Amino acid sequence: MKESTLLTGGILLAPSILSSAPLFKSEKKLKLAIVGCGGRGSGAGSQALKADENVELVAMADLFQDRLDKAYKNLSSAFGTDKIKVSEANKFVGFGSYKKAIDEADVVILATPPGFRPQHFEYAIKQGKHVFMEKPVATDVAGIKKVLEAAKLAKANNLSVVVGLQRRYQQNYLEAFKRIQKGDIGKIISGQVYWNGAGVWVRPRQENWTEMQYQMRNWYYFNWICGDHILEQHVHNIDVANWFIGEYPIQAQGMGGREVRKGKDHGQIFDHHFVEFEYPGGAVISSQCRHQKDCMKRVSETFQGTEGTVNTSGRNIASLKSYKGKELYLHNGKGNKNPYQEEHDQLFASIRNGKPINNTEYGAKSTMAAIMGRMATYTGEVITWDAAMNSSHLLVPDENSLTWETIPPVVPDLDGNYPIPVPGVTKII
Repeated sequence: MKESTLLTGGILLAPSILSSAPLFKSEKKLKLAIVGCGGRGSGAGSQALKADENVELVAMADLFQDRLDKAYKNLSSAFGTDKIKVSEANKFVGFGSYKKAIDEADVVILATPPGFRPQHFEYAIKQGKHVFMEKPVATDVAGIKKVLEAAKLAKANNLSVVVGLQRRYQQNYLEAFKRIQKGDIGKIISGQVYWNGAGVWVRPRQENWTEMQYQMRNWYYFNWICGDHILEQHVHNIDVANWFIGEYPIQAQGMGGREVRKGKDHGQIFDHHFVEFEYPGGAVISSQCRHQKDCMKRVSETFQGTEGTVNTSGRNIASLKSYKGKELYLHNGKGNKNPYQEEHDQLFASIRNGKPINNTEYGAKSTMAAIMGRMATYTGEVITWDAAMNSSHLLVPDENSLTWETIPPVVPDLDGNYPIPVPGVTKII
């Protein structure tokens, strides 16, 4: 699960789809397109092809030819010509290529870097496509608003949307949530959520790359396209807090910076964040995420209720205990389904049975909570949900206006250093 997450690679109704999206009979071939052919796009593509016996991959799009070719080779080797039906004419490369791939499909996988997700999602929904989109669903407030508007359109037109917050499809989390809903630990009043690890890949700059090519190859280190690791990874844990509490935070305050990972090849993101999220019902959640080698690693969540505690981690752990020491529940993960596969199984089942599912709202709001946390660590200020949502926070330009020669939203200085947020100085709202 950790490796799959780290490999994440990755925006008016047309007259032809003003009516509700058609429901597919089981024997109908469903056409699949992948937009974003990195590790996560390839993985999601594989899971989609396994989810339904009558689905075939017909189109692929990526900014880079080599990534598309690698994904095509791997999927072809795994599934053969029965399921891989991508002609050379349906392999689309470069900025704006997402439209051509989406147009060819019934179901679309959106797995590019997340800065482009709102634009890709909006286009897919306007074209009447069912969607699997990876988390996070945006990197700025403008993107969140775009996604939430497209969600309304998806619902009105019976389109299914699954967001890659796979813990919501994971058995131990579902069992813990069921018991929290029953009141087994009372009301959650506090908690701690973690994504502490060593960090991710770096791709060395090549002499023939433009600045835009460099940033796209190293998208993880640039806020406009990645959103920082509090968003790209830690959104999973923040989403669990929102889900279990049943609310979204009303404000955030915290601290963060660059202590260890601070070279010129590390762009502009922080290597640690600590945020306190306050919820409408009074709960306070402490949020930690770190990219520092040789330190304590932890990816998990714990919560304290008025009557007991819950701990969730990995695929097998979910335990609830009372404050009197009584074990209320201990999950046995033997035989549990792979949650990454389960997402796609349920997506395709919903398309086949005509009962749409739509994860967009919670995907967008949990993404927004992580953005709010990033705003708090970058500025050192208390950031409220309302102030953030009412802001004109915009990081990402229109993809259709970009070329490899375009100057990105951030550029290095003469010494090769990128602008870094400074708490107490940086202003966002």
